[in-house]
Amino acid sequence: MGEKSKLRRSISSWANADDQHARELRETTKAGRCDLIADCSDRTPVRLRGTLKTVTLRPRGGVPALEAELFDGSDSLVLVWLGRREIAAISPGRSLEVEGRIGRHGGDRIIYNPRYTLLP
Repeated sequence: MGEKSKLRRSISSWANADDQHARELRETTKAGRCDLIADCSDRTPVRLRGTLKTVTLRPRGGVPALEAELFDGSDSLVLVWLGRREIAAISPGRSLEVEGRIGRHGGDRIIYNPRYTLLP
């Protein structure tokens, strides 16, 4: 019984830490006068702020494409830079502010070639 209780407490603390991180990201986004991903409509210009969860190189139509998943505490979407194999300082855990227009591709919400600003 004691082991299960320890495991439950550990899982609960991890979940609470993730919830806290998401709350902090949402607050930072609102303070920066940016939109929340969950509140944005497709095909409208947006300004978003969040943290990169993943960064991968995934060719699209024979062209190199750098993809990154941006999470702002409310939802996430994919950023795609076409024709790029890498961008200096774009790595998992990095905070960014991006501007662009949200589209859809295969059910995923995507911003192609967003303008970005690296945040501390």
